[in-house]
Formats: sequence, structure tokens, C-alpha cells
Amino acid sequence: MDSDLSLEFLGVVEQAAIACAHTMGLGDWRKSDQAAVETMRKCMDSVPIAGTIVIGEGERDEAPMLYIGEKVGLGAVSEAVAARLPAIDIAVDPLEGTNLCATGAPNAIVVLAASNRGGLLHAPDLYMQKLVVGPSAKSVVDLDASVRDNLRAIARSLERDVEDLVVMVLDRPRHAQLIEEIRDTGARIRLISDGDLSAGIAAAVVGSGVHAVMGIGGAPEGVLTAAAMRCLNGEIFGRLMVTTPEHEARCRAMGISDFQKVYRSQDLACGENIIFAATGVTDGTLMKGVRFFGDGVRTSSLIMQSHPSRIRFIDTIHVEQTGAVRVRF
Repeated sequence: MDSDLSLEFLGVVEQAAIACAHTMGLGDWRKSDQAAVETMRKCMDSVPIAGTIVIGEGERDEAPMLYIGEKVGLGAVSEAVAARLPAIDIAVDPLEGTNLCATGAPNAIVVLAASNRGGLLHAPDLYMQKLVVGPSAKSVVDLDASVRDNLRAIARSLERDVEDLVVMVLDRPRHAQLIEEIRDTGARIRLISDGDLSAGIAAAVVGSGVHAVMGIGGAPEGVLTAAAMRCLNGEIFGRLMVTTPEHEARCRAMGISDFQKVYRSQDLACGENIIFAATGVTDGTLMKGVRFFGDGVRTSSLIMQSHPSRIRFIDTIHVEQTGAVRVRF
């Protein structure tokens, strides 16, 4: 996959974030999500790829835009055109944190991950037990270890005390016991209302103030997190929460038969070439939100590649009628 596609995908997430930002604080999460989906879909049409959505807004009948299996990019025009373009699998979360955007809360982001064909797991829309850590801790933790043992191992890897650690956890009733176990160790918790994907990215970035993410969240978001970990050299450990015969049937339909398997980033995002792009909609831990000014818009984005290994924070000023001026940090 041509690394130059990273800037094409950057443009997609930037424009989708700007569209979302116009709905920020209006209290209508459906409107926010619709703005993201429609803009991302429109922008994707101009990207020179034969793309397939492998993680999107749901099945075709439930999601008229960016449904799983949809063909996107210039290659969607015809098979003849697609044959001349790189075959790319794409995972999207058009707006992670729809409620965050609707209420103006922090950490709403637009996210896209891309890989060569077959490089992203077609994860069923189930819950997944997750543990996300940064590079220094990825070889010392275990999804089946106790919370106490994992936090001690993370602290040792960072040459800190457990009391210095900050763990992000989704604020859900299902995490009551997990929260109690973390607090019993002396570690601190940052509860988040939505957005365990952005939390996972923060856990792998030195200086973010986040040292781990624990708990249960969506499996599709786990694949997107894995793509980010491939670029950041962090790690996600995940196990699908298969609790009913219906869950088993959905997994088998996607070729998954081992329901106890612990997935890591290489399993969830196995592609040789990974591109991950995200733009902030509201201010967050790593990126500022969209800012409007007199004759333009300013966006803050993160664009990463696994090959060549590259991580860029990009500040873009979109000036009306004169294009975009990007400053890379």
C-alpha cells in the first residue's frame, strides 16, 4: 500500500470532523453521526483505491452509508477501474463519541484505519474484554492475570509506583468490580463516558498521563485500536465476549471458532502496511477539537503508518477558497 495514501485518508477524517463540529453541542447525536458518515462517504469517493469497508456502521440494511462490505474509493465505479488500483480494507468509526460531540464534551474524534486486503480482522459487533498498554509494558501483562498483578507489572516497567498509575475505564455498571479492584491497588482511575479507542491511543503515547485502559468495550473499536498499536508499538489484549448461541453464530459466520482466544494487535490488524488517521472534533487528550475562525477552520490530527514507521501530529488551517495549509509537528 502506497504510503502517500496517508494524506488522502487524512483529508477524509479532517473533512468529516469539520462536518461533525458544526453539530457540536446541539444535543442531537444522530445528527452528529449522520454528518460524519455522509461526509466521510463522499470524501472517500475521490481516494485512488479499490476499497472495501470491513468495519463500518453495521450491516447494509441498517446503515445506508459505510456499511460492512461496501465498495469505496475510485475503484467503486467499475471492476475495470478497481483492477488498476490498490485493494484496501478500511475500518472506520465515523464519529467515536457521538454523545460527546452532541454535548460538547471532550475526546470526540473521527477515525479511519486502512490496510492491504485481508489486513484487518472482520470483527463481529460484540463486546470485547480489553487491556491496552504502551510499549514498555506490552511484554509483562496478561489479560488473564489479576488487576493487581498487571498494575504492578506496568508500574515496574515504567519504574514507577502503582500509586502513580492512571487507568482509563469506561463508566459503565458492568465495570463496578473492576473499578473497585483498581482502586484497591492504589492506582488512580479516569472514568470516561465514551471513547475507549481514543483512550487506548493515549495509553501508548508517552506523556499523555494515561498508563493503561481496562474493561469491556466494542470489538470493532478493538480492531481500530489494534491498528493504532501497530503504529505506536503499544499492545492491545482482547477476548470476544461470546455469551449466547446468537453470538456464536455471528462469530462462526466471520470464520471465528475459538471463543477463548486472546487477540493481540498482530491478530486484529495483521496487515503488512497499516495507516491510521484521526482528527479531533472536540478538545481531547492528544488532539484539539475543530476551531472555526473568520474565513476558515483549524483542525488537529494524528496520522500514523506502520511501513515506513511514522507518527505525525498535523495542524491544518483550511482557508476558504484557497485550499488547506498543513503544519506537521
